Amino acid sequence: MNHSARAFWLRSPGYGEIRDTTLAAPAEGEVLVRALYSGVSRGTETLVFRGGVPVNQYDVMRAPFQEGDFPGPVKYGYLSVGVVEEGPDELAGRTVFCLYPHQTRYVVPASAVTVVPEHVPAERAVLAGTVETAVNALWDAAPLVGDRIAVVGGGMVGCSVAALLARFPGVRLQLVDADPARATTAEALGVGFASPEDALGDCDLVVHASATEAGLTRSLELLAAEGTVVELSWYGDRRIALPLGEAFHSRRLTVRSSQVGTVSPARPGRTYADRLALALDLLADPALDALITGESAFEELPDVLPELASGRVPALCHRVRYTDHG
Repeated sequence: MNHSARAFWLRSPGYGEIRDTTLAAPAEGEVLVRALYSGVSRGTETLVFRGGVPVNQYDVMRAPFQEGDFPGPVKYGYLSVGVVEEGPDELAGRTVFCLYPHQTRYVVPASAVTVVPEHVPAERAVLAGTVETAVNALWDAAPLVGDRIAVVGGGMVGCSVAALLARFPGVRLQLVDADPARATTAEALGVGFASPEDALGDCDLVVHASATEAGLTRSLELLAAEGTVVELSWYGDRRIALPLGEAFHSRRLTVRSSQVGTVSPARPGRTYADRLALALDLLADPALDALITGESAFEELPDVLPELASGRVPALCHRVRYTDHG
């Protein structure tokens, strides 16, 4: 039996639409998932929505179940939580997370879904992909007990990193952001907050996630000698300048990248599935609800995404809710 579904597509940069589609019945080893919630990652998804993916990154930036190509038409997204309606007995009726775009129903290999633990609400599980990014970043960063740490950039990824770092014993930790409203989020996460001007320096580690030239420059300024900036920002097609003269060499500073597309080489025995399962388990913490800053119905996405992309609707993770569309 075939099933109908509806999907959000970026028709062209800045313009989205909802399209009808028909799904084939799941074959052996596949599952049919009915979406409950999905999440809009304001950083990456709004960059895609604006058409800001560089041509030489089209392949790298593809989402696992993307249809179409950049800059559009393209069906893009990767934070979906739903219920398995058809599939193997061990998955039928279970709530699962999948790296799937915004769509009411979809068919994927059973191996592409991860069961959401019973102690994690489906509403919060949309954060799994971002918390997975934070896990990988901290595997790369390798913070130590007692480190002096700043997270510069209080967006979805930066706040996720700060939330996990708050569990490390003995660290001096600040979330640094130019928006004073992020202080409320930091407080909910149990993390100190500072403006870029007031941030504490002499840091052993700075995690940068503001996606701004000023943020990365300030991250370097906050380091102690021999300190490291772990760069999580994605700049798309923008070029940035850095002060790599001044004290960069004499203080032996380091800037290193971290990207969730590859499991950190610091954890060679771990798989993508291991990393995602860990992220879902960490979402048992209700403090992470502070990262979900808005919600709308699936049908509203063509109107909501331009507001998110322009910044007129401020958001960390914007949650999309679904009703049964048959």
